[in-house]
Amino acid sequence: MTPVRSWLARRLLLGAAQTVAVVLLVFALTEALPGDAAVVLAGDQPDPARIAAIRDTMELDRPAAVRLLDWAAGLAHGDLGTSLVSGRPVNSYVADGFGPTLLLASLTVLLLVPAGVGLGVLAARHQGRLVDRAISTVTLGVYAVPEFALGVLLVTVFALRLGWLPPTAVGYGTDLLAHPAALVLPVLVLLSRPVCSLARMVRAGMIEALASPYVAQARRYGIHGARIRYAHALPNAVAPAAQHLARTVDWLLCGVIVVEALFVIPGLGTVLMNAVAERDVPVVQGLAVVFGVVTVVLNIGADLVTRRFAPRAEVTA
Repeated sequence: MTPVRSWLARRLLLGAAQTVAVVLLVFALTEALPGDAAVVLAGDQPDPARIAAIRDTMELDRPAAVRLLDWAAGLAHGDLGTSLVSGRPVNSYVADGFGPTLLLASLTVLLLVPAGVGLGVLAARHQGRLVDRAISTVTLGVYAVPEFALGVLLVTVFALRLGWLPPTAVGYGTDLLAHPAALVLPVLVLLSRPVCSLARMVRAGMIEALASPYVAQARRYGIHGARIRYAHALPNAVAPAAQHLARTVDWLLCGVIVVEALFVIPGLGTVLMNAVAERDVPVVQGLAVVFGVVTVVLNIGADLVTRRFAPRAEVTA
């Protein structure tokens, strides 16, 4: 087996172990509910019939190990469970909310990469000068503002005061592409902090790469400055940024929940918040597993990108 295939096999095995750990953790946290889980889930004024129905649905009379194996077997076949509140499959909740969440995350990442990398390269090219200081100051200031506070500020200015953009997505349903104005403010809020952190990381990586011996040797050979920056220095600056980008996308899963709540977007974040409010544990469990698996897959992808740009680097999970 070649070194690349051996590394990939180890990384996939580690990803599988991480997925199993996510499933075990989600189930353990559910089991840790204080007292009788059926009574807790039944609400503040539990009805005996509802308690009995919950116990029957969740099979609480069976040993925890047996229920874990049954639930894991269902997950292996793509069955995330059934809602206690509506009786609908959790898969249908995921299907309903997946589109808006994927749209928000995709637009954010598509804009994040060119904006973050471009700002980082621009700052590195003008290191220590006015442009560099301005980019560093603005990115640091914007990064310090919480997403919820920034969202409220943008809504107040651009929606309520100026009337340029809709304040929420109410009335637009899940077809947000047909109403692009409703996406502007949510995407700006999601972009605000990741673009700042990515730009600062790319800037640091570019400065380090441009000061490296191989770049100095390339200059002695008479290679053009643009080729040095984009063909030699940038790939080495992007390699660590790829890992950071994966962590940023992980953060987007949390940021999407805040943004969807603020702008009333019917995505997975809204589904999760409603399930928590209704104490619909199977839905919470299913979404937690989905988010966990997405995180594992993204980190594997980031490791592949890092190895592609910097094959000599040690890639860790």
